[in-house]
Amino acid sequence: MKKLLLETSFSKIYMIVMIIITLLILGSYFSYAMFTVTKEKSNAISIVTGNLTYKLEVDGEETNTLTVEPNSSKEFIVTLSNPNNRIARFNFYYEGELPNNVEAGYILDCESNTLPEEKGVNLEKNGTSGSSNIYKIMVENNSNSELTINLGVSVGLDYNDLELPSNGHLFEKLSTLASDVVIDNLNNGDTYDDGTDTFITGENPNNYIWYSGKLWRAVSVNNDAKTTKLVTQWNISTINYSSGSTGFEDSHMEMWLNDTSVDGFLGNLRDYENFIVTDAKWNATLTSSSSKPAETTMVTDAVGLLNSYEYQTSYSGTTAVNGYLNNGLIWWTLTPYSTTYVHNVNNNGNPSYNSPTNANGVRPSINLKSTVKIIDGDGTESNPYRLEGDNDADADLSGTLLNTRYSGEYITFGTGENTLYRIVSHETSGLTKITSAEPLKSGGRFISSAFGSNVTFSGNNTIGTFLNGTYLTNYVGSSYSNMIEGNTTWYLGTVGSGVNYRLAKYTDTSMSSLTSSQARTNVGLLRFGELMAGQFKKGYINDTITDNTSTYWTLTKNSATYVRYIYNSSTAYGTSPQNVYGIQPSMNLKSNIVITDGEGTLQKPFKLN
Repeated sequence: MKKLLLETSFSKIYMIVMIIITLLILGSYFSYAMFTVTKEKSNAISIVTGNLTYKLEVDGEETNTLTVEPNSSKEFIVTLSNPNNRIARFNFYYEGELPNNVEAGYILDCESNTLPEEKGVNLEKNGTSGSSNIYKIMVENNSNSELTINLGVSVGLDYNDLELPSNGHLFEKLSTLASDVVIDNLNNGDTYDDGTDTFITGENPNNYIWYSGKLWRAVSVNNDAKTTKLVTQWNISTINYSSGSTGFEDSHMEMWLNDTSVDGFLGNLRDYENFIVTDAKWNATLTSSSSKPAETTMVTDAVGLLNSYEYQTSYSGTTAVNGYLNNGLIWWTLTPYSTTYVHNVNNNGNPSYNSPTNANGVRPSINLKSTVKIIDGDGTESNPYRLEGDNDADADLSGTLLNTRYSGEYITFGTGENTLYRIVSHETSGLTKITSAEPLKSGGRFISSAFGSNVTFSGNNTIGTFLNGTYLTNYVGSSYSNMIEGNTTWYLGTVGSGVNYRLAKYTDTSMSSLTSSQARTNVGLLRFGELMAGQFKKGYINDTITDNTSTYWTLTKNSATYVRYIYNSSTAYGTSPQNVYGIQPSMNLKSNIVITDGEGTLQKPFKLN
């Protein structure tokens, strides 16, 4: 039995209507059927609730019954209208328990963008009238049997007395498989099916995904396995591809991508075993063609790179410079061009090739498991899709220790115009290493400095003096300076052409011992090959350099006379320490720093205390 209460003024009309409702309830007139909405009784409800009306449709026909075929999905369309200026509340519900492998929830198409909760949702605000919202309720049947579900709508004007019938259950927000969402909900893009994978193509499709502190683009969906291939939107670091071999297997690149220590990419991904295919197959077959390569050289890894065919397929129907994967930077692909060169992508978006001993940008690629679901977002850059298990948009992270968060997440730190920083890693147990999201600016322009009189960083050389003096005073401020762990260790190894990135920190690639070349200061720089040691904004747009980036120093020696720097297109070279380049500071925050607000995204960075 349901109760419908009116919440209006204490007028005579109110009293009369309340007496009528009481008599009807006592006479058992309002039965459960009253709320399963038939055409005849919806008119009766509208009289009691102040002309609140609603219509249920399936395939254009009015009904409250939905039949869903095995392994498919279908939706109700519910239209609710309230021409009055009083609050009206409602809930959608379904009868009985859903069988296994069946999910039901809301896909909203309404201005309020609010799901009905246990006590319902207002269709109307006080003092307004004429409200009408459309809701789409999707039922997903993943079982092998046909499913029939009956929809009900409970209605009331009082928050506390909006109840469900004894066998009624609220719908929940539907979690949708990532492989379906990125293909079915594309805007500004298209697809190309090569018989094995369905590729997303075009200039700017809505295929952005936020995962583990990084913005990704969905590139393709495997037609059989239903896995979704992603690549980071921006370069995450810059390293030498190998010591000379053009094969991906056993290269420095493969090692860096799949390094599960604090120094590599995989080890800093959030709960990666729950999200990505750890035994994915990567086609690293040598080819100088743009055609799909034969599967001659397949490498099994959790993390890889896009091959040259996958990149070129992504701008099918447009040009390389306008393709959505052109980020204005230089980055490696997976594919050997020959025994001498490896395919890469130039800063104008065109395919090219380069010596593997050189240092180009890195855009890691992963395959999301077929079971990963999207639970929020619309795929745009400002509102990317959010994954179940990684979505903190609805979580209250206030009081959470910063040292439990993930590489790439954004934080607010410092004062003035340089307040956006990112988490690098938790290199020192309990501490959180951060770096500015871009090189330092003053008055909107990038500042620059010489490295020093020699290649060894210290608190007393040119750039070290600035970082541990002027920078702390003028760019950070005392309230934030107190968050910095003092006198931490900075590793000053040497990485020349073709040398493994690990030698920036260790004496050998087995990481058996740390380099003896070290400095101890409050503030330092990133080293070559470290996470976030790459550009994050376009360096080139339509083959023209922009002012979004600045070449900047690292801590790492290139030789006895040169220091490594990151060029504004995300390549890395060695140069004299007396030259002048940008500054991207790094520091370790204390173990007791907590989050007070934010989501860790670019739009809502963490605030700290």
